[in-house]
Amino acid sequence: MKNTEEPKNITWAEGKVQFEDRCENLGQEGMVIWFTGLSASGKSTIAIELEKALVEYGKAVYRLDGDNVRHGLNSDLGFSPEDRNENIRRISEVAALFKDAGMITLSSFISPYQEARDFARERAGEDNFKEIYVKADVETCARRDPKGLYEQAINGEIDNFTGISAPYEEPENPDLVLDTRKLSVEECVEQVLELIGIQIPVREAAGGSE
Repeated sequence: MKNTEEPKNITWAEGKVQFEDRCENLGQEGMVIWFTGLSASGKSTIAIELEKALVEYGKAVYRLDGDNVRHGLNSDLGFSPEDRNENIRRISEVAALFKDAGMITLSSFISPYQEARDFARERAGEDNFKEIYVKADVETCARRDPKGLYEQAINGEIDNFTGISAPYEEPENPDLVLDTRKLSVEECVEQVLELIGIQIPVREAAGGSE
């Protein structure tokens, strides 16, 4: 994941505003909430409703979505193991910068490899990172699949598709497991808010269900 070569002629430019100053200015603790799971497990759905609830509560929050970043920042990357790692490396760095700005950053990515997720935690800092496993088996995800990707992958039309022709490494020690086969979107959002210590009337704020 990480380039071990020492950078040459590069020096970190220290400013006069620190992480703690930015958090105090925003009235919140900057953090990264990292959603991982198979395609169609519910990651984006939960992140979208969580973002809405947090904004309505007056929090500074931004959502980074796996598909969205591939339209711009990571539009040059494919889905080989190497490109997947680079995809997560870039997003890990972006999320860490957002965290340092004092933002609550929601990262919604399949992120199939444990090493890559550990790198994201390292960059954000152990105290400011929550790994959330959005759990659903391949059969459930395939039934939900709004894009028809599983069918295409099973038919050999998509290469390196996680859960079909590419592996997914379940989190070894996630901060929270959300089993979306059993939990509604509202219940998932409530559990995440409880995890980060924020009390919001989610059922009124988020609305809807998966």
